[in-house]
Amino acid sequence: MALVALTGTPGTGKTSVAGELRLRGHEVLDLNGYAAENDLLGERDEARDTSDVDVDALRDSLAGLGKGRNVVAEGHLAHFLDCDKIVVLRCHPDALAARLRARGYAEGKVSENVAAEILDVIFCESLESGAPVYEIDTTSSGPASVAETVEGIMTGKGNYAPGKGTDWSGEMEKWF
Repeated sequence: MALVALTGTPGTGKTSVAGELRLRGHEVLDLNGYAAENDLLGERDEARDTSDVDVDALRDSLAGLGKGRNVVAEGHLAHFLDCDKIVVLRCHPDALAARLRARGYAEGKVSENVAAEILDVIFCESLESGAPVYEIDTTSSGPASVAETVEGIMTGKGNYAPGKGTDWSGEMEKWF
């Protein structure tokens, strides 16, 4: 039994994949909703259109989650939990920017998130956990296909190895 983090830069497909996993009968915790419902949000940053989350309080409040059962924690902060495995969803910067613009993100926020994706911010943060970290490129894959891969990682069935497989660093000059 395990706690699996489903994480990634905003726009990489976490919520869609989590929905597919729920449809398949998996227990999935929406960390954004959980943080809001449990008064773990800090000050609102209007310029960045986001709220801070008390990550230590979030981690403490979910201690023991996944013990005795499989749980997927979905959110861009999921990798900060005490996870047994971490799945980082990745997306090509051009496709990510298009997804974020379609959501109505301001250009500054699009650029900030594209930079985070190019620089592997969430992948690098995930490595600090000590848990095995897997990457899935969602650029051309739908939620059902990605959910199937996540299931394989969760169960250990299939040929999935942790480690770095995505490199968008060649996109840096194009974007910045």
